[in-house]
Amino acid sequence: MAERPATKGVERLFLPDFCDVRTVFAVVVLSELLAVVLVLAPPRVPADPWSDLSLVSLFIQWVALAGAASLCALRSRLARLGDTRAGWVSYGVLLAVTLAVSEAAFRLLQWKGLHYGGVHETHGAFVLRNLLIAAIISAVVLRYLYVQHQWRRNVQAEARARLQALQSRIRPHFLFNSMNTIAGLTREHPELAEEAVEDLADLFRAGLADSRRQVGLGEEIEMARRYLRIEALRLGDRLRVDWRIGDLPLDLPVPPLILQPLFENAVYHGIEPCAEGGEIRVEGRREGGAVVFVLRNPVPDAAPQRREGHRMALENIRQRLALAYGDEGALTVRSTGGVFEVRMRLPGAPPAGAPAGRAGGGAP
Repeated sequence: MAERPATKGVERLFLPDFCDVRTVFAVVVLSELLAVVLVLAPPRVPADPWSDLSLVSLFIQWVALAGAASLCALRSRLARLGDTRAGWVSYGVLLAVTLAVSEAAFRLLQWKGLHYGGVHETHGAFVLRNLLIAAIISAVVLRYLYVQHQWRRNVQAEARARLQALQSRIRPHFLFNSMNTIAGLTREHPELAEEAVEDLADLFRAGLADSRRQVGLGEEIEMARRYLRIEALRLGDRLRVDWRIGDLPLDLPVPPLILQPLFENAVYHGIEPCAEGGEIRVEGRREGGAVVFVLRNPVPDAAPQRREGHRMALENIRQRLALAYGDEGALTVRSTGGVFEVRMRLPGAPPAGAPAGRAGGGAP
């Protein structure tokens, strides 16, 4: 736990992780492309282009890999400096590496009697030319990495804000109905009123929690049951729930309050408008590497306002799935024969043979 602050600082650094093999590979490829450009840039055709390319490639790869190794070694220290100071220090490190490699390369070329492009170049001109090229390229690359990092942080902050807003959106009618139900139970059934208050408090606590913190699937199922218990106090026998949930990975991390809105949608748009009520059938099963929930409820002829709210509620859940899972999560709906069906896919489940908790059926 003591290493967490340092880890967070490293994650906030705008520089990529030059200790990572993929980053080093990208550095090698881009360096080679730069070498090709520098060899092809002069208007004259080199007498021996392959020899020139090999010399330039070797020099640039030395500079690039030595610079990447230096930034890798200094990564934890750079993370504590802040973006501005880390950028200047990185810039200085890259120029220092270029200077050191230029000195070594010039002495090696003199020793071997080699000359780039057949041109004899003085020591000062050789080093100065390399430093100017490195200064321009390093400045452009560091600026690009900083701007990209800021853009990524803004996108992530916006996504977190959207996710928090979507998660915290609890319909006012549910709160109003719940408070009326609790008020009606206070005198005659105080124990039921107390349980309802606890369930309602847990729901609001989950809605106000950090949207980045995921919860176990078992906890999310229990939260849906708490919601249904509150609605059962108000609707009585009009609300019936048939749980058909088998062996599911209850420790699977999922976004908080991802199931409860599906039940709220089924109650508000399916059960509540029907005078005789209805049944919500819940199925939960594994499909490959995912957990799939299917909810079915009766669907009466709804008023336009209810249909619009119906679409908004489902779009809310669909956006949360997209923010959490990208294309791997899915929410599909269909309505046939007076039955409305919602199918939600949560990826990341272990194989069916892996140990898992069990979420049995029962009354809400």
